[in-house]
Amino acid sequence: MGARALPRLHHPDKELFGPGGPTKRDLADHCLRAAARMLPHLRGRPLAVQRWPEGIEGDGGFFVKNRWPGTPDWVGSAHVPRESGGEAEVPVCNDRAALVWLCGQDAFPLHIWMSRADRPRVPDRIVFDLDPSKAGDFAGVRSAARDVRAQVEELGLAAFVMTTGSRGLHVVCPILRRSDCDDVKAFARAVAERVAGRRPGELTTAVRKDKRRGRVFIDYLRNGYAQLAVAPYSVRARPGAPVAAPVDWDELDGLDAADRWTVRTFAERDGADPWKGFARHARSPEAAMSRLEKARDA
Repeated sequence: MGARALPRLHHPDKELFGPGGPTKRDLADHCLRAAARMLPHLRGRPLAVQRWPEGIEGDGGFFVKNRWPGTPDWVGSAHVPRESGGEAEVPVCNDRAALVWLCGQDAFPLHIWMSRADRPRVPDRIVFDLDPSKAGDFAGVRSAARDVRAQVEELGLAAFVMTTGSRGLHVVCPILRRSDCDDVKAFARAVAERVAGRRPGELTTAVRKDKRRGRVFIDYLRNGYAQLAVAPYSVRARPGAPVAAPVDWDELDGLDAADRWTVRTFAERDGADPWKGFARHARSPEAAMSRLEKARDA
């Protein structure tokens, strides 16, 4: 069976990002341009989206975690346990047609689980979300990302980095599917605290904003069950339609903001795939946990 035909995009000239800003067509064109790089991070994975039927300046924006009425049968879905009991049916984006359909639903950004739907409690990645407490402190975020990279590589994990399209960076570690999300979250917390403890004047793991005192926040909480992180190459609900962009580590020094690329400028990165082979770099989370315990005891 061949690839499904792309669905028709209704109202393609609708401005979703403010007057004169990118349109629904711009959104869909970006997603199709990035699809070959983006879909490996979406396939088989529970998805949550924000929908903006009146654009980001309207009053109708809302968050959707479950499959909604009117979703075509050919758009993927999965049943996953709710923490409160029972099951939820969640959307899954497996192909280009589903990606375009989501654009037609004014759905952006796309948020993914750290696990895939067939084993929802067993993640295949760890995410550290680095968020500045001071406006414009992207240099501090870059430095924090390098600190996290050094720590996880010391523990035997690979580290990839991307701009969030908002204010910060994500450092993402592919892992083998072997450990429960509670154990992975505890490990991520220990790593974050170890990194922050080395530079307590600049870095923090304090969840409460009033406790951060201008320091870069190393957020490990996204590694809990059913928690979410923005998908690589996804478009943020911000003026100009900035993109969450995977980058090479050696590109960081040349970046001065997390919203460097938008749907209208991202074409300059065509052909670049800084996360090529991401899944092949998955390492054992248990081995990393063991190394961390030994480092603590040393």
